[in-house]
Amino acid sequence: MDIQLPYTPRPLQAVLHQELAQHRFSVLVMHRRFGKTLMVLAHLLRDAVMSKRKNPRYHYITASRVMAKQVAWDYCKMLAEVIPGVRMNETELRIDLPNGARMQLLGADDGGDRLRGIYSDGLVLDEVSLLSETLFTQVIRPMLSDRQGYCVMIGTPAGHNLFYDYWCMAESEPGWYRKMYKADETGIVPQEELEAAKAAMSDDAYNQEFLCDFSAATPGAIFAKELAEIEEQGRITKVPYDPGLRVDTHWDIGVSDATAIVFTQKVGRALHVIDYFESRNEALPFYARVLEEKGYLYGTHNAPHDIEVTDWSGTGKTRREVAYGLDINFRVLPKLPLEDGLHAAKLQIKKGTWFDRENCHQLLECLRFYHRRYDPKNRMFRTSIVRNWATHGADAWRYCAIAQRESFDGQMPPQRIAESDYNPLGAQI
Repeated sequence: MDIQLPYTPRPLQAVLHQELAQHRFSVLVMHRRFGKTLMVLAHLLRDAVMSKRKNPRYHYITASRVMAKQVAWDYCKMLAEVIPGVRMNETELRIDLPNGARMQLLGADDGGDRLRGIYSDGLVLDEVSLLSETLFTQVIRPMLSDRQGYCVMIGTPAGHNLFYDYWCMAESEPGWYRKMYKADETGIVPQEELEAAKAAMSDDAYNQEFLCDFSAATPGAIFAKELAEIEEQGRITKVPYDPGLRVDTHWDIGVSDATAIVFTQKVGRALHVIDYFESRNEALPFYARVLEEKGYLYGTHNAPHDIEVTDWSGTGKTRREVAYGLDINFRVLPKLPLEDGLHAAKLQIKKGTWFDRENCHQLLECLRFYHRRYDPKNRMFRTSIVRNWATHGADAWRYCAIAQRESFDGQMPPQRIAESDYNPLGAQI
């Protein structure tokens, strides 16, 4: 059947369609108003219509189902309505084609857990910077394996985050393709419009949205200024572990989502952030093993007030009690208003904190991307925070800052995890 979709690609888009057909994995960085969403949806739908496979499946995936519907569903309906015998399911955001193929819009609201078990012949990940760090490796890659499907990652830069990592990887990874399209090079947005946008926007916002600059600060980023300052001062560097000093840990504990741990040492008046760990959907025994495997000599383990809630494991014990049974004795931090905690977190970065660039790479990216929600109606940033993959690391850092300003007068029971016989004073124990 000869079907002409209501879509005429621009010359640059036509070239991209050819490249996407020749590469299994692609990373496309494109400026605003490039037409990327319509382009990739047309690409998916064309492949679905032409597929000769049994029950082929194609997917468009972004951070949430609500976002997928708002951004892409109207385009899907417009493209598909010309196909004879097509069925569109508004509730499931699904298009069923006469050849047995299916195209569906999905959200990765829960880190992608609901996507597990689905197979795909081809899919698009939109606005990759908003997705979970582990989505591609733990969910998307298995979705593609048995059908040897393809994956296209698209988006606009939002700092040195997950999208940036894949952009860098695609440069040297066999079988991967990458391409960047800047607004001052494509000619898609008229020059006078670019000049007007540049005059109305901050330099960082314009460079990010139209010039695809990964180094531009995320709009509304809370810690951008402080991180830029210490980067210039050389305080993001190699920060070695000192075996003569105890390591304190600072936790943001999740149940059905991520748990993040920041590892620090006090060196005089300076705070050395030597390590960071994050994982999701794991119980406390898993993290106890992580602590032991790292081999540090531990001091104080700090956790927010919700460590006192009942653990989800069904024991009837609080998380704090479960942790104590694993030789992790938590110090419970006071509950502070969010803004007070953020203020403490910003000050702590500025006053003598050093970060290990390699071990704390993920934490630093979380801090760079952690930002306030923008209200376009009132043209201002709200006090509320955008909740995404960056939140857990940023929250763990906030608790770390709170811990630095609080004194603890109690006597901590001995920690048996990763203890050693090393005595920094050289005396007999």
